[in-house]
Amino acid sequence: MDGLPTLVQLLRQLQRVPYLASKNLQRVAQHFLTLEEPQVAAFCQALLEAKRNLVTCSTCCAWQERSGHCIFCNSPKRDHATICVVETWHDLCAIERSGGYHGDYHVLGGALCPLEGVGPDDLTVEVLVGRIGPIHKEVVLAMNQTPEGEATATYVVRSLRDKEILITRLAQGVPAGGSLEYTDRLTLCKALSERKVY
Repeated sequence: MDGLPTLVQLLRQLQRVPYLASKNLQRVAQHFLTLEEPQVAAFCQALLEAKRNLVTCSTCCAWQERSGHCIFCNSPKRDHATICVVETWHDLCAIERSGGYHGDYHVLGGALCPLEGVGPDDLTVEVLVGRIGPIHKEVVLAMNQTPEGEATATYVVRSLRDKEILITRLAQGVPAGGSLEYTDRLTLCKALSERKVY
């Protein structure tokens, strides 16, 4: 690669993209290098426009158009009495795709992780606490079932202790279509401890 400084520079930039596995860097570089110039220009233009035109909503912290209104907070079709708290935008998208939730959202911007330098001030918990008012009846905690997600959920619950609001969390246990034989021990324990009447 020493004789290809331009390719090395491209790979270095791709390394900065989170969630892009290092084993895929060459494949992604190959993809862009085989595109026609107008396709590359269109991709770059879309990325620049997204950077310029998308901002986070000051209420729910989800993405919105700079010149418009939040599609969640301003929708008359949503149940504004319920707020589903998620770690990231892609968690919000996963819940929205399910079609099973029609309330408001709140995006924390991550999860507490001291090892990576993510503390309470890096999340939008204070914005969440500040937005809860008399119209709100329930906060649904939809954090990932990881040590970081559990710590974040605990922190959010503590932050909301002075609010008179029902706090719930997503059900935990064996996934639909899952086999008990291949389910991990923690998931089985949670499924048993949180069982409900049939």
